[in-house]
Amino acid sequence: MATLAQCRTALEDLAARLHTVDDDDRKPHAFDRSLSCQVPDLDVTFSGQLEDGRIVDITTGPAPRAQIRITASSDDLVALTSGDLNFGQAWLAGRVKVEAGVRDLLKLRSML
Repeated sequence: MATLAQCRTALEDLAARLHTVDDDDRKPHAFDRSLSCQVPDLDVTFSGQLEDGRIVDITTGPAPRAQIRITASSDDLVALTSGDLNFGQAWLAGRVKVEAGVRDLLKLRSML
């Protein structure tokens, strides 16, 4: 089981990678939504904002219900953000749950 610190680092690394994407490459996939990632085995929920295709303001503090909600185990979260686990395959296998509108799902898929 990954630790809380490893999960936070994984999300921050993902956010940093998204910040390095060229503006021209990011713009077709960019959208603004609130997001959360629930990690049941650690009993924690990370929240943040997806702004212009970038993740900002990652916190574990109280937050309103997010527009895009992801649930994954700590190990799967770390593997997803490092690229060791394919998002689509994990979602189809039930290892990752996503609650979002259809348009948001399509945008999120294209961004990942």
